[in-house]
Amino acid sequence: MAAGAYIAWFDEIGLGDREQVGGKGGSLGELRRAGIDVPAGYIVRTPAFERFLESLEREAPVRAAVAALGSDDLEAITACSRALRRRMEEAELPAEVLAELSAAHERLVRADTEQPVAVRSSATCEDALEASFAGLQDTYLWVKGAAQMISRVRSCWASLYSVESISYRRKHGFAEERVAMAVVVQHMVDARTAGVMFTRSPTTGDRSVVTIEGAWGLGSAVVGGEVTPDHWVLGKITGEISVREISDKSIRHAPSVSGGVESVAVEGDRRCAPCLSDEELQELRTLARRIERHYGCAQDIEWAIDRRSGAILLLQSRPETVWSARDAAPIAKREENPLLHLMSIFGTRRCP
Repeated sequence: MAAGAYIAWFDEIGLGDREQVGGKGGSLGELRRAGIDVPAGYIVRTPAFERFLESLEREAPVRAAVAALGSDDLEAITACSRALRRRMEEAELPAEVLAELSAAHERLVRADTEQPVAVRSSATCEDALEASFAGLQDTYLWVKGAAQMISRVRSCWASLYSVESISYRRKHGFAEERVAMAVVVQHMVDARTAGVMFTRSPTTGDRSVVTIEGAWGLGSAVVGGEVTPDHWVLGKITGEISVREISDKSIRHAPSVSGGVESVAVEGDRRCAPCLSDEELQELRTLARRIERHYGCAQDIEWAIDRRSGAILLLQSRPETVWSARDAAPIAKREENPLLHLMSIFGTRRCP
């Protein structure tokens, strides 16, 4: 394997590289190409996963073991998942993969060895329009040091073999040899506020609005459903705020001293204070329109506002799937004879 084959930096990739960087990785590179602010980082490409898998399969099958499972045999899936995840999390990385990953991390954090990173799974079939694979693999926040980062990369690879992920693939008939895992490693945002936004209403499918949800602290509290976020609906073109719902945000996710994140209480009046100003809402709306134009379809976007600089940073953008799938579904079953379709609508009539 040639030097530099296992790592790609965001500036080097786009959506066309999904096969080797996954949905999340490709989208982050694409956002950078579009001039959107994204925290700096790199992708551990799928050849690294393949090389790691190759070293494991010298001892015992991995993909073949999953492919042999029945889609309804939960007991067998659970046992297989447990065994494969343990093997992957305990195995050593091949020397050439370890060397390149360590060098990339040193370049990313530079002299700041305490610079925290996010380590995020990016499966090659994740975020596709035809199959919402997102959310089935792991993400780790506020990871410190090269050793912990390497451990979390292995854990992301292992999460491809969680019970939920294996079950999903067996149910939908994914070929195991076509499934692989890339991993995103990027600077962690110390977020004052974070959340999600949709360039199409997630409840009504309305294309003329942008829906924004946010809460104090890291976005994991919003994505994980641990806090009821503030909620706004804005006219996509006009910017008019038609819905403004401010919730009681009793907790926020914050960095833990030992690494990772923890839930902490929100102080006093901030619990019921809006986590975004109207100016920030309009900035987010402008970004949402820009991103939707770039991708050419409705988007589901994760964002964060840096605690120190106040800058809005994009963490992910993926196609909206629920309403897009409904739009794509045929209204009626196709009939070879069009007259039969008309008869099914109006009913048959007999002469008296």
